[in-house]
Amino acid sequence: MQKHDSRNSGGLLVSTPAWIAGVAAAVALWAALYLNLEAGADLLVGALGLSRTTPFGEALHFFIYETPKVLLLLTAVVFVMGVVHTFISAERTRAMLSGRRVGVGNAMAATLGIVTPFCSCSAVPLFIGFLQAGVPLGVTFSFLISAPMVNEVALALLFGMFGWKVAMLYLSMGLLVAVISGMVIGKLRLERFLEEWVQKIQNSAVSQEFSADAVSWPERIREGMKHVREIVGKVWLYIVLGVGLGAGIHGYVPENFMASLMGNEAWWSVPAAVLIGVPMYSNAAGIIPVVQALLGKGAALGTVLAFMMSVIALSAPEMIILRKVLRPQLIAVFAGVVATGIMLVGFVFNVLF
Repeated sequence: MQKHDSRNSGGLLVSTPAWIAGVAAAVALWAALYLNLEAGADLLVGALGLSRTTPFGEALHFFIYETPKVLLLLTAVVFVMGVVHTFISAERTRAMLSGRRVGVGNAMAATLGIVTPFCSCSAVPLFIGFLQAGVPLGVTFSFLISAPMVNEVALALLFGMFGWKVAMLYLSMGLLVAVISGMVIGKLRLERFLEEWVQKIQNSAVSQEFSADAVSWPERIREGMKHVREIVGKVWLYIVLGVGLGAGIHGYVPENFMASLMGNEAWWSVPAAVLIGVPMYSNAAGIIPVVQALLGKGAALGTVLAFMMSVIALSAPEMIILRKVLRPQLIAVFAGVVATGIMLVGFVFNVLF
């Protein structure tokens, strides 16, 4: 009988059953922690002699409860997507998009932006790879918009905090923004506004980090853990800061003030939310607690989602990176088209809810 084994990072032989047992234990620990978060927050706030009826007590409870909740959700999603990464390579992603018709290509690109484990940082290099492979400019933009805005982290956190209806509506409207925005940019034929070096690059072979058929499950698990170390290790501080801001809003900001700023009655609230969100920088995990706190204070769902989408999809760092690839005219068109789509999403949600 063939022995199934793999090597850990220290070079020691570790059997596949041992990896499975380790993952099962980690899943059980994760579930136990997640299911007892609220009870733990209640216990800790009570032990400090505080009451949730006070602004500070409520803010502290929000912070103690939401911080580990967001981190646990993020860890689980990033681990799973790290494993998925061993099946879906960048080369395969590009191959799926090449040669597709405009409408079909935009829809496929936007969908791939959700299921592929690329954040806004890695989406820009992949954007260049799409252009190298001959993928139409509008199709590449559909991916570039969808990848950071409608990603697996945002969907998982929205589902965990607000339920499946909000998550699915966010998914549908985000896809619609990505597809239509990409189609509009494609119809404008703005390839001349790519930087000259991008226009001159030719198709090039891209090395693949993984060969899906040759990777064992222990190696896939290690890749998932690697993603957790790299991604969660980079964003945990933003999450803590985001939850802290959300806690302050949740505990101290008057409900009437937030309702007047982001309420249904104020027609200008959606454009204002987008304008406020565009220059900000955060990721889905960091902005979700702020979104939850704003909704808890009576802000309109559409306005808050427009704010969140603008923060995630039109961040200043992303624009700086894109400047290496796109000329200012194309960046302005990209930002304007996406911002318009986001505002339409906000207005639709406000009308429906």
